[in-house]
Amino acid sequence: MSDGPEISVVVPAYNEAETVGPLIDKLAAVLDGMRRTHEILVVDDGSVDGTRDRVREKVSAVPGLRLVVLRANVGKSLALATGFRYCRGTRLVVTLDADLQDDPEEIPTLIAHLADRYDLVSGWKRRRRDPWTKRVPSRIFNLVTSRVTGIRIHDFNSGFKVYRREVVERLQLHGELHRYIPVLAARQGWRVGEREVRHHPRRHGRSKFGSARFVNGFLDLLLVMFLSGRHRSPLHVFGRFGVLFFVVGGLILCYMAALWVIEGALRVRPLLIGSVILVILGFQFISMGLLAEMIASVRKPTEVPIRAVVPDDDPDKTRVDVSEEEAS
Repeated sequence: MSDGPEISVVVPAYNEAETVGPLIDKLAAVLDGMRRTHEILVVDDGSVDGTRDRVREKVSAVPGLRLVVLRANVGKSLALATGFRYCRGTRLVVTLDADLQDDPEEIPTLIAHLADRYDLVSGWKRRRRDPWTKRVPSRIFNLVTSRVTGIRIHDFNSGFKVYRREVVERLQLHGELHRYIPVLAARQGWRVGEREVRHHPRRHGRSKFGSARFVNGFLDLLLVMFLSGRHRSPLHVFGRFGVLFFVVGGLILCYMAALWVIEGALRVRPLLIGSVILVILGFQFISMGLLAEMIASVRKPTEVPIRAVVPDDDPDKTRVDVSEEEAS
C-alpha cells in the first residue's frame, strides 16, 4: 500500500453505460491537472446494460483506471465497501456517483477543504438539480438525521465525498448504510465537514432508488443510532426497556395485591391486565437482548462475489468476503 498512488477515486456504477465513459474522461483530466499520483476504480454493481464494457474500453487509454465487477447487484453500500477494500490510494479516497450529476472539477476544492481540519468532507448539493419528488424528501431526511444525530451538515446522502485513507479503513458498511457514512465516521471520532458543490441535472437514465428508500432510510437511522451509541451491547439496549417495563408492571401488581388484602377480593380490572402485560413485555425485551448478544457473538462476514478485477491483480481470487471489520 505504501507504493500506491496518493489519491483513489472510487465510482460505484449500476447501469450507467451512457455516462461512465464521459465521467472517466473528466476525472482523468481533473486528476492529471492536480499533478498527484492517482487511480480511478470503477465498481460495476452487477450492471446489465454494458457499463463494464464501456469501462474496459477506457482501461488501455486511461492510466490508473481499474475495474471491479460484482456478479450481482448488491447495493451501493457493499459496492462502496468493495471499492474501499480494493483501492490503493495511500492518502485520500474520493467517491462520487457515475451519473455525471457530481462535477469532478470540484475534487480539488473538496480536498483543499479537507486539508484544513477534517478527516471526511461531504459535498453539499445546495442547489440540487433533481425533481421536487427527490428534493423535498431529501431535505426532510437530512433535517431529521441532523437533529437526531447532532451532526450539523446539510447533505448526509451525498455520494460526493473525500476521505482520509484511515477513515475508509475503519468504516463498516452493509445494508444501505451508505446514507449515514458521516454519522458512522463521526461516532468513531473522525472530524466531519461539508463543502458546497455544483450539481448537474441527470441527462441519461433514471435514479436507481425507488420509494422503498424512505422506509429503509428510517430503519437504517434506528440501526445507526443503535450501532453507534455509547452502549453497543444489545442486552444493554433491550434490557433497559425490559427492566423499565418489569419494574412498572411489578409496582402495579404490588398495588393490586394491596387492594386485594384491603378489600378482601380481587377483581379483574384494566390496570391489572396492563400490569401483567408490562411484566411479560419486560421478560420478552430482556430475552431479546440475550438472543441479540448470542447472534452478535457468532456474526459471520458478508460475502460479496467478484466476477473480475481489471487489470487482474489476483487471478486466483474470485470472491471477496466483506466483514464488518474488513468492509473498508
